This record gives sequence, structure tokens and C-alpha cells, in this order.
Amino acid sequence: MNFSIASLLANFSNDKLVTLKTLEKKLNCSDEDQVNDLTIVLDILERLGVLVKERGKYRRIEEEGVVEGKLRCSSKGFCFAIQDDEEADDVYVRESHLNHAWNGDRVLVRVTKEGNRRRSPEGEVQLILERANSSVLARIKESEDGNGLQAVPLDDRLLFHLDLQNQEDDELSPEDLKAAIDYLVHVEILRYPIGQYLPQGRVAQILGSDAEAAADIDIVYCKHDLPRAFPEEVMMAAKALPNRVRKTDIKKRLDLRDQPTVSIDADGAQVIDDALTLEKLDDGNWELGIHVADVSYYVPADSPIDQEAYRRGTSVYLADSPVPLLPPPLSTSLCALLENKERLTISVMVILSPEGEVLRYEVQPSVVCNDAQLNYNQTQAVLLRDDKEALEELSFKKRDLIQFKDCFELIDQLLEVSELLQQQRNQRGSFDLNLPDHVFPKEAGEELAQYLSPKFQHDDEGGLGVMVVSDLLPARRIVTECMLLANQLVAKHLKELGVPAIYRLHGTPDPGDVQELIKLANNMGLSLQLESEDAVLPKDYLEFVRQFRESKAEKVLTYLLLSTLKPASYSSHPDGHFGLALEDGYTHFASPVRRYPDLLVHRVLHAIFEEGRDRKTTRSKERADLRSSSSHGTVNWSVLPPDIHGEFEESFAHLTTHLTERERLAQEAEADLEGLKKAAFMQAHTGEVFHGLITGVQSYGFFVELEELLVEGLVHVSSLKDDWYEYRSRQQKLMGRKNRQQYRLGDRVEVQVKSVDYYRQQIDLVAVGGGSEALDDDDDDDVDNGNNPMNRDAIFDDGEE
Repeated sequence: MNFSIASLLANFSNDKLVTLKTLEKKLNCSDEDQVNDLTIVLDILERLGVLVKERGKYRRIEEEGVVEGKLRCSSKGFCFAIQDDEEADDVYVRESHLNHAWNGDRVLVRVTKEGNRRRSPEGEVQLILERANSSVLARIKESEDGNGLQAVPLDDRLLFHLDLQNQEDDELSPEDLKAAIDYLVHVEILRYPIGQYLPQGRVAQILGSDAEAAADIDIVYCKHDLPRAFPEEVMMAAKALPNRVRKTDIKKRLDLRDQPTVSIDADGAQVIDDALTLEKLDDGNWELGIHVADVSYYVPADSPIDQEAYRRGTSVYLADSPVPLLPPPLSTSLCALLENKERLTISVMVILSPEGEVLRYEVQPSVVCNDAQLNYNQTQAVLLRDDKEALEELSFKKRDLIQFKDCFELIDQLLEVSELLQQQRNQRGSFDLNLPDHVFPKEAGEELAQYLSPKFQHDDEGGLGVMVVSDLLPARRIVTECMLLANQLVAKHLKELGVPAIYRLHGTPDPGDVQELIKLANNMGLSLQLESEDAVLPKDYLEFVRQFRESKAEKVLTYLLLSTLKPASYSSHPDGHFGLALEDGYTHFASPVRRYPDLLVHRVLHAIFEEGRDRKTTRSKERADLRSSSSHGTVNWSVLPPDIHGEFEESFAHLTTHLTERERLAQEAEADLEGLKKAAFMQAHTGEVFHGLITGVQSYGFFVELEELLVEGLVHVSSLKDDWYEYRSRQQKLMGRKNRQQYRLGDRVEVQVKSVDYYRQQIDLVAVGGGSEALDDDDDDDVDNGNNPMNRDAIFDDGEE
């Protein structure tokens, strides 16, 4: 079956009837077997009461007391269905009520018992909408009856065994598997469990005798089921694309090939998909051009390349083994803004005041020719070209910069404008976090540090939803501020025209979480308060960050602030973006080679360029310029034809959950590789003592960041043998009952590396010094060992992922 129940049900909205033919087209059922599968599934869903058939068409039934969610399970068998709506309750599901659903699966759950203030509602899985695990990492074991082999998943949240069904004609024969008993393998799932029958799988790859013997990159690829290659039909479609920009391609485009143009990207960047132009106008204003590769021109909707890009959702950057969104030549040549190459782009042309305020702008299909392709270090050297010592630190000599002399003035001006844009952003409340890069510093070894340094950083706000500015080079800030502006203006333009779009949301933090942060920070000597008692505002965080910067505990306080932020997500409805202090919408436009949502936004823009109605009726004399901000407030008609508008609106409504989940999977995979590298590195330092900073305190222990290495480990409370330690949640500390020794958030400690679990990336530490002494008047009324068995946080409070 080439579709999931979730993707099928996504085609039912607003209680409308849908024909079988429509579903076949939407789900790309191209042959008789696929159509038969679809018919069988529709019949089953009708029998289950999820769909009803009326006059040969199907309609979704929204049943009261049935909710959709994603399962999160613990190794103990406790599971919760986490609903997409952050305000909705998690539903507790007992192991006996999972009905063969696994950790990570998207499910429909029937609520069987209502919750209350202290207990979550309970339910049972009614239907599995989408499987999260199409393959697993496992160990080969002999079956209990001795008549076959089974695979036992390494992930102890997956509470099942698989029968192995490798055939003689497979690359790995049954004899190969018998020789690999107890080895770590990658198992593809052939059949999910049915009744009393176990799931079945086949071993696709033998990785090694254990996790440490396997290649870390293989572990990450297999664990997250990442594709290693593009399907043949996708590569064939890519090969059929033109290898250059043709004359017919640039018709009706804004011709910017004569404008001085520069691209600035990360060192070693594998994708160059944006470039900049800038001109000082006679009236003192600036004309800033932000040019982004026009990927959608080459990737039609529902084409093989588009379908594969949707499945991937985003690029995944794994050191030297990235998982790209698009196949070559799209990502490497045709849509790469390479030096002295003509390329098709979509350009945001902005008129800025001398203070950096947006006066007006246009969004245009265009063609550019990049004059200079620089990385961050080269750009930084250009900016510091008259400072000999600074150049030496960057390993540059002035003569090395001669090749870029024609763009010296342009880069200087871009820095000036980027600083103006930053000031405008901060004035409205957008804040930046000072966080370390999640890589090893040089003290961990040049070779390892270089290997873990990211080959790519998003040019805009990135996955956290806020700007991270630790050691942010002015060269990188140039690009970041420009891309943030482009994303913001495109979102405003689409919203003003009333067309469907994919928006990037970042929710307001929970006031209760913020009040807890304020209490902790004020206990540490700060004076935080909210500007308004009724709401949390971005300007509050801007002030928090300012005070953090003046505190000796800046790092810990920033981690605490980060923990209050909600994850960013995608939506088909415009809403606020807290980190950027935007109330009326923000989108991702600037990285269509790397993110599928950006590609969709480009596709909407093309629909406006080619099909947009610039007047209310054919008899109207006055036309609106649909490419210009001058149209804002004047358009009171449907810009797109009803069929195009409706198709975008319907598809975007069910795409956003998938796109959000794919982004988070990419973040998890990237973090996994980094975690494995750090775990391997720390194994070599078992028994050594390091200085550290307490960055988190829980009832089960405290987390310590080793300052020399930027590695975090756990000191479990059971290792504190000198006293009985109680958890004081209000003050975020563990305090000895007799000796008054305490381990508080922000305390410096000395710790010894006790052990390292490589696969789980867990570093166990033992405290050998540091901490502080509790005062006699310390409050002891908030002792909390948090053991509510029906509360999700309590169930997962042992540090389990």
C-alpha cells in the first residue's frame, strides 16, 4: 500500500463527500493493485465507523470522544497519545489497550475515562493511522522454540519481537543470519502484528557485533529510517531537466543580471540558494534585493521529484553524509546560485529608509547572475581588511582578498543595512539567545571538533524559532537578517492577498512556566518581571536576555529560558511568531532547495504571477499590482481562480503536521549523530575528573555540563552516598537532610566520568567536589519527589527519551 490511513483521511474536510476517483488521484494510485488496496481500506474504514458512504461517495465521521494523537511510550509500557493541539490533554493508554500500536505511531484513541486536575484521561487505540517505524535497529536472537530467528529492537520502548523471514535469494541468507546471532542489525518490517501473530521482518544490513562496533552514521540512518538514495524514477526525472537557463525561461522575468550580486554562505556549504544586491538611492533610501533560487519552476506539483521531496520534508545534515531534499542537478547546479552563472530566482525587492524601516516592496520572478561567491570567513576578512591582526587570526593576508575587491563596498553596505534591520527587529521585541554551538570546542581535539562542526546552518532563525547568536559573525548576520526580512515580507504579502500559504508559527510560552523562570532567576539575584500581568510578551524575553547578559549565571539562565519556549511548527493559518515578535504571520521562503514548505510558498507565488486576478471584474478599470505591496488593502476579491485556491487550501490543511514531524525527525537525527560522537569521545575519558556547571536539577539527580567539552552528563541521586538528598523544586536544588550540602542550579562542581552508554548517549557522572552549603533559613516546604503515576512528566522523569 503506497499510502497511509492518515494521508487518506487528510482528504476529508468540512464534512464534504469525496469520490473514489478523487482519492485515487490524490493518493497517486496508478495501477490496479493500488486501486484495489484503496477500495479495501475504504471498506474497512466504513465498517469501523470512521467513514460513511453516501450515493457512491465517502464522508468522514467525526465521533465525539475519539481523538487523534502521536504515541509516546516508556520502556515500562506506559504510553500517552500526544495531541497536535498543545492545549489539549494527553491521553494515557495502558499497554493492554495499545492494540498493536507502537511508540511514535499516529493513532485514533477512544477516550474511556475522563481526566481531572491530577490525572490524565485514559483511552484505548481504536485505529492506527500511520506507522512511525518501517524499520528498526535490533539484535538477532534464536526464537524460544529454537526453530527460527527473531529480532529484538534496541529501542526498549518498542515492546515486541519480530520473526525474521529472510529468503535464500536475499542478499543475506539464513546462514548469514545464524552467524550473526547477537549482532546489531537493521531490520525492514515486512508485516505488522496481526492478532496473536508477531510482526515479520527481514534483515537488510548487519551493522556490527554491537552498537560501538557499528558505524555511527549507519546507526543514525537506520534508526531514523533515512533514505540513502533517490528512487530511480526521481533520478530519471532530474536527468531530464535542462542543464542551463534558456532564453525561453527568462521571459516575463525581472532581469537583474547587470546588478552587482553576492552570495554569502557557511564555510563548506553544499547548497548556495540565495544571493543579495544593494543600492543606495538618490533620496537616501536603500534598495535591497533578496534573491532565492526558483526551485518550483523546475519541480511541478505531484511530479516524481515533488512527491519524493514531500516524503523527505527537509534536508538532514549528517556531517559528510547529508540527506538532501532534492536530487542533483537541482541542489548542486541548476538551482545553485554559482559564481558567474545565470540562475532563475524569486526576488524580494525592498525599499528601506535610512533607519532600516520597510517603505515598500515587490515580490518578482527574476533572473540573476552571481558576481561573487563568498563564505563567512572570506566575508569576515573583507569586513576586517584594514585590520592586520584580525586578518592573521582568520588566516588571511590582504593580498588574498584582491579577488573580492569589486564587492568590498557592497559587503560594507550590506553590513550597515543588516545592523539597521537588527535594530528594527529588536525594537519590536524580537530577542536573541546566547547559546553555544552544539559541537565540541577545540579543547576536545581539532579533528573531532572539525568533524562535528555543522556543514550547514539555516540562513534564517532555524529550528528553535529564535535567533542564536553565540559567536555570530557579522558576515553571517548579514545573510540572516536579510532572510528573516524576506520571510516576513512574503508572509505579509500572501496574507494581504488572501491566498492560501504555509506559515511558520512560534507559540507564546505558558505563563506558569515563565513565572517559574522568574522565581528561579530572582532567587539567583536578578530582578525579572513581566510588563503585563495578563500576557507574556516578546519584549519581556528581550529584557530577560539583557539581564542574563550581565549575570555570571548567563548560560544556566539561558538554558532555563530556552526550556520555556514552545517548539516552532507549520500551519496553514497565519498566527504569531513569538521569537521574532511578529503577530500577523511569518513564513519560510528563503530555502526551497532545503525545505519543502519553502518550495510550496514559491509555488503559491507562481500561481499569483501566472493566474492571479488583478481586478475584481473584467469591467473594472483600476488594476492592483499583485507583485507589489501597493496592492495591500485594495484587494477585496479572490486573487486565485476558485479551483486553484481550493486545491492549495485543501492540501495545505493536511500537509503541515507531516512537515512539522519531518523537521523534528531531522533535528533528532542530527542530534543523534552528535550525541554518538560525544559518547564515543567520552568513553576514552572514563575515570577522569572535569569541572562542570549544574544546568538542570530533577528529583532523580542533576545534569552537569562539562565546561571544557560542552558535554552534558547526569549525576544520579543514588550516587550521592554521603547523605539523604531531598529535591526542592522551587529552588531547583538537591539538599542533604543532615549535612546541609546542596547542589543548586548554576553551582559549579567537580565530577568524575563513571560510565558511558554509547547507544543511548548517556554519560553517568559522580560528584567529587563543589556544590554549596545551604543556609539555615532555606525553605524546606517544597520537597517534591513527583510520583503521580498517571502524569506524563512523572512517568518520563527518569531522564528517558
